[in-house]
Amino acid sequence: MAKRERVMRMSVEQPLWRALTGYRILTMVYAIGLFASTNDKFARPWVAVAYYAVLAVWTLATIPRVANAANCTKGFLAADLTVALAGILLTRVADAPERIDAGGPTLPSIWTAGAVLAFAIKGGWRWAASASTLVAGVNIAERGAPTRDTVHNVLLVCIASIAIGYVVEVARASERTLARALEIEAATRERERLARDIHDSVLQVLAMVQRRGTALGGEAAELGRMAGEQEVALRTLVSGGLGGILPPGGSRVSEDAAQGAVVRAVDDPDDPDDPHDPDDPHDPDALDASDGAAHAVDLRALLAPYAGSKVTLSEPGAPVRLAPLTVRELTAAVGAALDNVRRHAGESARAWILVEDEPDEVIVTVRDDGPGIPEGRLAQAEGEGRLGVALSIRGRLRDIGGTADLISVPGQGTEVELKVPKAPKPSMDSRGKAEKR
Repeated sequence: MAKRERVMRMSVEQPLWRALTGYRILTMVYAIGLFASTNDKFARPWVAVAYYAVLAVWTLATIPRVANAANCTKGFLAADLTVALAGILLTRVADAPERIDAGGPTLPSIWTAGAVLAFAIKGGWRWAASASTLVAGVNIAERGAPTRDTVHNVLLVCIASIAIGYVVEVARASERTLARALEIEAATRERERLARDIHDSVLQVLAMVQRRGTALGGEAAELGRMAGEQEVALRTLVSGGLGGILPPGGSRVSEDAAQGAVVRAVDDPDDPDDPHDPDDPHDPDALDASDGAAHAVDLRALLAPYAGSKVTLSEPGAPVRLAPLTVRELTAAVGAALDNVRRHAGESARAWILVEDEPDEVIVTVRDDGPGIPEGRLAQAEGEGRLGVALSIRGRLRDIGGTADLISVPGQGTEVELKVPKAPKPSMDSRGKAEKR
């Protein structure tokens, strides 16, 4: 299957929801156990038993509600906080007055903090402040007057929930920024890939039409002039910025609560009507259809067509097997280097291709006997939008984890050394896991 980079949704706050689910269950068990150990001291224990039955059913039944931000609606938050506040007020009905005055725990005990934390994770620090203020007011009303222990407990819940809410807001903002950066990176890679393909085909043809038309003269010269203008316009387009690729204000993928996204390589289902054979190493389109060692391709088979009267190919006697994508990009880079030889070194220039199969990498060297490249010419060409070396050679090798080194001395020809590792280098997806390209 072909590999494509796609933006996928993922929330960095998801671990907080899982932690909240565990917290609610554990604190429910703690509150019930606390009552069971002191039930003989309650004035009306049956009130507490009824409340704990409701609390247990509510906590277990609403586990899916605290699984993520989408399920945790405003209505659920209001009902959840109502259960907590009702438990606090029922404490004075169920428990003995002397125990309450002595600072005994409320019926929901620390389970109440879970309801406030849900507000913090869902809506940020402002929602957390509102919920904790309500809890503080009801706790003071249950005690009858502010006490040191009551003030200490409600302040602790208030500060902790506001801090968590603030952290969640910062995490969401960071996630949106990361999502946009990753999508821009993906869009940039796609633009570079398209620019390479255009350079290897359309721009080469336009440049040839311009040269031949100028040489022929007459109406052909006018055709060549028009081809030259279109070549300049197309070069400007493919080497331009990213304007228009992304919508203003952020990433396209922002449908989940966290509005976060990552870029990840995913499998595209093969087209059942695709006539290309994925096992045919000579079909360049088929090389996208599979990847990995099970479908390794012999590099020599794709480099062989380049050999000719003016191009000498030297290769090992044994197959040089690489992943299909690596072979395709490496072969295209060699083709771009030979195109540069023909265009800049002249039709009479000779070229040599040397393939070296090392234990950990494959090295392909393309050398010619042309006049070489003047110092500073590559930077000038890149500034003019001529990205043959920058994209068709170095860009391709960079995308498959390899390197491209160019050595040129005026009057002594040019040498391009292409190195690719045999094992694909892992690229990091935005979840921090290594993923092979």
